[in-house]
Amino acid sequence: MYPNTPQVPNGSPSQFVVNQEDEIDLKVLLFNYLQYWPLILLFAFLGLISAFLFNRYATPIYKVESTVIVEDENASLGADLFASAGMMGLQGKSNIENEIGILKSYTLAYSTLQQLDMNVQYFAEGFVKKSEIYGNVPIYVRVNWDRKQAVGGLFRLEVLDDNSYELSIEENEFQLFNPADPNFKSVLDELIFEPSIFQFGDTVRTEVFEFSVVKSSAMPEEVIYFRLIDTPSLALKMVSDLSVAPTNKQSSILTLSLETPLRRKGIDYLNKLQETYLQRELDDKNRTSENTIFFIDQQLSGITDSLRGSEAKLQQYRSENRIFNLSQEGSVIFQRLQELEKEKGLNEINLKYLQTLRDYLASGQTGDLIAPSIVGTNDPLLNALVQSLSELQADRVRLTANFSESTPQVRDINARIQSTSKALQENVSSAIGNTQNLIANLNGQIRLIESEINQLPETERKLLDFTRQFTINENIYIYFLQKKAEAEITKASNIPSNKILDFAKSGQLPIAPKRSLNLLIGLILGFIVPIGFITIKDFLNTKIEDPKELEKQIKVPLIGMIGRNTAEESIPVLNNPRSSVTESFRSLRADLSYLSPQKDNLTLLFTSSISGEGKTFVSMNVASVFALMGKKTLLMGLDLRKPRIAQDFNLTNDVGMSTCLSSSKPWQEVVKPSGYENLDVILSGPIPPNPAELLLQEKFGKIIQEIKQSYDVVVFDCPPVGLVSETKELFALSDVNFYVFRQGYSMKGNTQILNNLVEKGGVRKMYGILNDVHIDKGYGYGYGYGYGYGYGYGTNTYGYHEEVQLPWWKRALRRQK
Repeated sequence: MYPNTPQVPNGSPSQFVVNQEDEIDLKVLLFNYLQYWPLILLFAFLGLISAFLFNRYATPIYKVESTVIVEDENASLGADLFASAGMMGLQGKSNIENEIGILKSYTLAYSTLQQLDMNVQYFAEGFVKKSEIYGNVPIYVRVNWDRKQAVGGLFRLEVLDDNSYELSIEENEFQLFNPADPNFKSVLDELIFEPSIFQFGDTVRTEVFEFSVVKSSAMPEEVIYFRLIDTPSLALKMVSDLSVAPTNKQSSILTLSLETPLRRKGIDYLNKLQETYLQRELDDKNRTSENTIFFIDQQLSGITDSLRGSEAKLQQYRSENRIFNLSQEGSVIFQRLQELEKEKGLNEINLKYLQTLRDYLASGQTGDLIAPSIVGTNDPLLNALVQSLSELQADRVRLTANFSESTPQVRDINARIQSTSKALQENVSSAIGNTQNLIANLNGQIRLIESEINQLPETERKLLDFTRQFTINENIYIYFLQKKAEAEITKASNIPSNKILDFAKSGQLPIAPKRSLNLLIGLILGFIVPIGFITIKDFLNTKIEDPKELEKQIKVPLIGMIGRNTAEESIPVLNNPRSSVTESFRSLRADLSYLSPQKDNLTLLFTSSISGEGKTFVSMNVASVFALMGKKTLLMGLDLRKPRIAQDFNLTNDVGMSTCLSSSKPWQEVVKPSGYENLDVILSGPIPPNPAELLLQEKFGKIIQEIKQSYDVVVFDCPPVGLVSETKELFALSDVNFYVFRQGYSMKGNTQILNNLVEKGGVRKMYGILNDVHIDKGYGYGYGYGYGYGYGYGTNTYGYHEEVQLPWWKRALRRQK
C-alpha cells in the first residue's frame, strides 16, 4: 500500500475512492487548461474580433419572396366519370410537385433570363472587397452573344475622360462560351490582353470576345469592374439559388424565395419568372385552339372550292333553263333531303375527325389533338379523354425540360399518358363503328327520297340536284366558319389557371450575416481552438507530465516528488535549507523510516532510465539531508562513465572507486571530505576502459560491506539502468532502490523499463521519484505538492519554509477549498 494513501473504512464499498479519483481527475483536467488561460482568453478575444470584422465587411444577404396560387380547373361531367373509373391521376392537372418542378426547371429559368439583362455583372471597389452593383450602373456593356465570348473573368475599366477609358484584365480566369455549343465551355489557360484605351461606344473586338461600352453616369478616374456570364451558366445558378415550397402541406400556394445580396435584382428576376411561368401555361392552352383553327382552315380550303363549283353550276343551269324555283312538291322533297344530307355531312365530318384521331393515337402524335366538341362530337367521355390526354402531354413536355426520363415524376406521367391513350383508343374505335352505322342508315333514307325525286320532271329533278350539292357545301362551310369563330373566341378568352398571389418583395433587414450568432460562434471557436490544440498537444505528448498518470503506469509506489530547483546551487539542502525543494527531501527522508524500519545502517540506490533525469541531483541532496540529521553519510559515485559529483562539490576527480577496483589502493584512501559535516564522498575516479567489469568484481562487494560497517547511511549514485547493464547487479547491495523520473523530460515509455525490473528482474524495495515537478496539472500537484506524497502540505505554509508565490487564480481556488 502506498504511503499516506487514504484508507477505506472496513465494510464500506470502494465507491468512495472511485468517486474521489474521478473528482481529482476532473480537477486535473480543469487545471491543465487553466494554466493556459492567457492563451485561451487571447483566442476568445481574437474570435470575437474576427466575428465582428466578418459582420462588418460581409456582404448582406436579403431574402426575396413571392407567391403563386395553383388552382384546379372545374372538371366536366365526363372527366368526373373518367376519374371515378380510376383512369386519371390522383391529382389531375394541378399536381403541386409537378408545378414545383416546372418553376425550378432550367428551361423556365433560361426563358426568363432571355427577357432580362443580367448577363453582365458590374462591381465597384470597396474598402475590403469589390461589391456588385445593379440597376443604376455608371456604364453599360453591350455584348455580341452571337459569337464566341470569354466569360467568367473580371475586366477592369478606368474612365479617363468623357470620351475614353482604359480596359484591362483584373482576374484572368476565363472560359470560352460558344453559342453553337452553349452547354459546354472550354477553359482558357490565360487570356493575353494588354491594357488598352478605347472610346465609349466603339466595339472592343478580339478573337475571344466582342462588346462595346456605353457611358451612363461614370466620372473621370472612376474604376468599374465587370464580368460576362453566359445565359446557360446563369440559368443553372438561378435554378440552384431558387427555392420553391408550398406554404403548408394542405395548401396549393407556392412560395418562391431567392437569397441575394441585390434586392432589386432578385425582385426583377422573380417577377419575370412568374410572368414567364404563367405565359408558358397560357401558350399551352392556346396551342389547342391554334391546332383547331389550323384544322378548320384546312377543311375550309377544300369546302370553299366545292362551294364555288356547285354555286357556278347552279347558276349556269338556272340561266340556261330559265328555271329558278322548285315546285311545291319538289320543295317538300328537297327540304326532307336537305335535313338528311346535313345530318350526314356532320356525321362524315365527325367520322373524319375520329379517323384522324385514331391515326394520331396509332402514331403517337398526341401533341396536336383537337377537342372533339369543336367538330360536333358531344360524347362527354370522349371529350374528357382527349382533354386529359392533351393536358398530360403538355405536363410531360414541361417536366422533361427539367427532369430525366428515369425520375419518378416523369415515369408517373408516362404511365398516366399510356393508360389514358389506351382508353381513348378503345373509345374512338367504338365511336367510329357507331358513326359508320349511322351514316349507312342515313344513306338508306336518302335513297328512298331519291326514288321520289326520279318521279319529278327532268328539268326540276336536275335543278334539285344542283341545289342539293350547293346547299350541302354551303351548310358545311357555314358550320366550319362558326367553329372557327368559336375557337378564336376560346383562344382570346384563355387565361392561366394559376395566378400570381404576391409579387416579389424583399425584407428590410438582411438574413445574413447573423450578427449575434456569428459573435457567439466566434467566441466558441475562440475557446475551442486553443483547448483543442492543448488537448491534441497533450495527447501527442510522449513526455511524463502528470504525477497521477505516472502513478498509474508504474507498478511500484510513487514515493515522492521533487520540485524544480530554481536556485543556482546544485545542493539546495545544504545551501538553501528553507527552500521548498529542501523540504521535499526532508519529507522523503521521513518516509524512509517507514520503508526500512529498525535499521541502523541504510544503503540507498538511485538510478534512472537515461541521463539527464536528475538521479545525481537527488542522490546528492538525499545524502545531504541525512548528514544534516547527524547521520554519518557516504555518497558514492558509481557512474564510472559520466561522473558529475566532483564538480558539484568542487572536488578533483583524480582518485575514486575506479582507482580502488583497478589497483590495490584501499577505499579509505579515496574517501574525500565534502566540506560539510557528516558527509563524505567517494568519487567515481578516472574513467576506466571497462567500467562494467570493475563493478562486477568480488572485490567491490567486499568494499561495500566494509563501508556499511563504517557509515550510517550509504548512497549509491548509479548509472542509468536503461543505458548500461552494471546497475542491475548493484540492486542486491542496497536496502532501498529509487527510480528517478523527470517531469517534462522522461519518456512515458521509460516506465516499462522500471516495470520490467520489478516483474522480470526480481528487484525488491523499488520506489519511484518524480523530479523537477514544475507543471501544475491540478489542485494538490505542482511545485509544493512533493513533500513525500501527502495531501496536506502546500507551498504557502507560513513559517516552515520559503514561500512560492502562486498565481492569483490558484490562491483563490485554494481559499475556496
